[in-house]
Amino acid sequence: MKYPNLDTPALLIDREIMMDNLRFMQDYADREGVALRPHTKTHKNPAIAKKQAELGARGITVAKVGEAEVMAENGLTDLFIANEIVGEKKLLRIRDLCRKGAKVSFGVDTPCQVEAAEAVFAGEAAPARVLIEIEVGEERSGILHEDAFTALLDTIKACPHVEFAGIFSHEGHCYNADTVEDCREKFITSQERTLAFARLARERGMEPRTVSIGSTPSLMFGFHILPGITEIRPGTYVLMDASQGHAIGTLDRCAATVLTTVISRPTPERVITDVGAKGLTAQTRTKGICATPGLGTLKEFPDVHIFDVYDEHAILYHKGFREAVRVGDRVEIIPVHICPVCNLYEKAYLVSGGEVVEELPILCRGKLQ
Repeated sequence: MKYPNLDTPALLIDREIMMDNLRFMQDYADREGVALRPHTKTHKNPAIAKKQAELGARGITVAKVGEAEVMAENGLTDLFIANEIVGEKKLLRIRDLCRKGAKVSFGVDTPCQVEAAEAVFAGEAAPARVLIEIEVGEERSGILHEDAFTALLDTIKACPHVEFAGIFSHEGHCYNADTVEDCREKFITSQERTLAFARLARERGMEPRTVSIGSTPSLMFGFHILPGITEIRPGTYVLMDASQGHAIGTLDRCAATVLTTVISRPTPERVITDVGAKGLTAQTRTKGICATPGLGTLKEFPDVHIFDVYDEHAILYHKGFREAVRVGDRVEIIPVHICPVCNLYEKAYLVSGGEVVEELPILCRGKLQ
């Protein structure tokens, strides 16, 4: 029986695969001459973030102030919040982190965000550090037009307690690239657009010390990073998932799985296990190189995919799989998208050679504010 001392569902992380992934991305960043600032929203775990730092990462990225607070409490104090910060409460919490010695920067794309930061940081020894987000094709947040960018620069320049630390972008649309070559073209175009705004800032006398990009699909293929980019922020690479595995053509780099127990075999083809949407999410990837069948892939049976999930049940239809397992057997599921899955568990079990070697509390779990 697999991991007989663990109750299920349980989140497993293969130590050797994870460490290989960490070294792979650090080596890539070193070869390309850029800093690696990994996005820890994937694993939400200070222990793993420390391993990334030990291997050479220069600071970490988080998505929310709450994650920054947890990471700082655990000794990780060079922090970039890759998100627009809105609201006095959040700004006051960032100010408190800075007062305690953390080096915190955060995203902006609107003048009112800068003006609010100026009000909160007025009188502080150190200014608020902001990076302007550039929209490069994902159709999410970020600056679209040059006039909006220059207006934002002018606002920062007029605020003595706000420091322009640089610009950042996220080429998330690379997840939907049709082919690897299409992914490369989207990656290059996104870099070029980011660098164009960096040049515009310099022309206005504001040097962007950090020019940051990042999205795991576009960084797994070893594409060349253009001169002028200073930093990359991949997140999913540390654990990978079924969609990332499909993008690169192998599931061998998938370090994270969900251990689940077969609880029913009600028909000649149907199998039910004890993990559902509350342990896997119901997310799918249906487009481009990351397209993945179903709602999860069976590690031991890679041609078997979850057909549907209820809150606490996974539904699978596969005659061969049904004949191969019995009620009580345990199997591992490779999630479609690992980032939200980690947020569903209180801890992960680090495993090596079929044995649990460490329990890793997911301390940033639920830190959504």
